[in-house]
Amino acid sequence: MKIHEYQAKEILQKYGVVTPKGIACFSVDEAVSAAQQLGGKVWVVKAQIYAGGRGKGGGVKVAKSLDEVRQRASEILNMRLVTHQTGPEGQIVHRLFIEQGVPIEKEFYVGMVVDRSRQRVCLITSSEGGMEIEKVAAETPEKIHKVYVDPIAGLSQQQAVEATQKIGIPAQNLPQAVTLLQSLYEAFDESDASLLEINPLTLTAEQQVMALDAKMNFDDNALFRHPEIVALRDLDEEDPLEIEASKHELSYISLDGNIGCLVNGAGLAMATMDIIKLYGGNPANFLDVGGGATAEKVTEAFKLMLSNPKLQAILVNIFGGIMKCDVIAQGIVMAARDVHLAVPLIVRLEGTHVEIGKKILADSGLPIISADNMADAAQKAVNATKAKSSSPQS
Repeated sequence: MKIHEYQAKEILQKYGVVTPKGIACFSVDEAVSAAQQLGGKVWVVKAQIYAGGRGKGGGVKVAKSLDEVRQRASEILNMRLVTHQTGPEGQIVHRLFIEQGVPIEKEFYVGMVVDRSRQRVCLITSSEGGMEIEKVAAETPEKIHKVYVDPIAGLSQQQAVEATQKIGIPAQNLPQAVTLLQSLYEAFDESDASLLEINPLTLTAEQQVMALDAKMNFDDNALFRHPEIVALRDLDEEDPLEIEASKHELSYISLDGNIGCLVNGAGLAMATMDIIKLYGGNPANFLDVGGGATAEKVTEAFKLMLSNPKLQAILVNIFGGIMKCDVIAQGIVMAARDVHLAVPLIVRLEGTHVEIGKKILADSGLPIISADNMADAAQKAVNATKAKSSSPQS
């Protein structure tokens, strides 16, 4: 789960992280009022969307008068902001964040992610703040420093000191920076975050170490512990199909292909998408129905996939362990009839009661294309889309 910058800063402030003063707004008039309330002579008008690169896309602008705040807010609010993370379709800006301008002396980068291979949180620091960290990693990897944090001990003072020294934070500012890093780790750990990024972390002209930007993502599997974070969810920023899928306990992610994938298990779903690509096709979605798929869940899954106008075929790839193949076959037949399926349906079943499941599909009278294995299923799905694309009616 993602949240907006201003929401991330509100969380971090509770842990003592210093940020510029700011106010979230939903209209141009609110933006002007916020600037008046904040005071000062310089403000930053920021678009609030779930994507990075907002500045380069025109979503972050400086204003030096209240009239200019109104002008900048009018330009940004409701614009379709396109960044390297939104894709060409962009994202409509529904919220603004007005912050006091801060005189910057130096910029740094701080990030935290979960390194699953080491089973530890990785603290990443760099002297190249304000830049895309991916670009820094590709062009000057020596400027990126990593610290792996013991989950029992937490981020030690020694680790924090070394991390700040390596990126060139002046000695007189080390105590501030060390405290900030430890506070960031505490916020990351206690909120079950999966990503925390401060880009840039700044040293101001007044010699204050401050988080000028903030990005936080959270582990969906831990949200049951954090109703206060769930309450921050902005549905305007999420894919409507993914929102609908979550209502039925389906794990769904939209992609840009034309072959719908319905699979039980995340690993098998990833492998299914890979093999579709291997045979020249493009998956339209990631869809994991889980180990307890019912006829109702399969029906909802079909409805989700069929709402994609690009869809030209559906590939169902099921390994029946806890979920028996005959049960899933009955669900597929019921779902196909319920939604009046009009695209080719390729089904590969394997596992418990597989022969019974295959018989149910064969006896259904539906034009279901049976596949013997994953490779066969992928090839048949790709061939079905090619045939549909070349037909006069497509």
